[in-house]
Amino acid sequence: MSRKKTIAAIVLVCVLAIAPAAWAQSAPTRSPDVVFVPTPQEVVDAMLSLAHVGKGDTVYDLGCGDGRIVITAAKKFGANAVGIDIDPERIQEANANARREGVTGKVSFRQEDLFQADIKSASVVTLYLLSTLNQKLKPKLLAELKPGTRIVSHAFDMGDWKPEKESDVNGRRIYLWRIPAKTASAR
Repeated sequence: MSRKKTIAAIVLVCVLAIAPAAWAQSAPTRSPDVVFVPTPQEVVDAMLSLAHVGKGDTVYDLGCGDGRIVITAAKKFGANAVGIDIDPERIQEANANARREGVTGKVSFRQEDLFQADIKSASVVTLYLLSTLNQKLKPKLLAELKPGTRIVSHAFDMGDWKPEKESDVNGRRIYLWRIPAKTASAR
């Protein structure tokens, strides 16, 4: 074996030895906080309507599941949208659904831990988590999102943070909050 081929073989072995560890570090390793339960389409539509989603919005769905909120935000409301889910199967399903619905140019899906994800560019955040998870997420939402950003949750509130609006869709509650203006002491 020539010296060049030997070096190439050594490099390849090193890459193959290191790459799995690097890939494992980049992908979330914990299991989902909740099981996937799809939001009924009529609730999806009501959530996005309650938040007054429009063409200038960027919607983030935290725990996006099959992508239906993200896809609807793009297809029906004209928004750009991002879905975040820790489960790689849900991300694959969401991407397949976006391709089928013809909205891949307006949506993206990221396999990430929603507590670690960069959500700063959202103008609307949608949730279908548990109240305990919403409350755990609340400090991140308040710290990272711009004043005026709307947050809509299906079924679960945020404890002592009272919603700006509530609505009922065939027995299912939805809640709307808005990130308040930053006070001088909070800056």
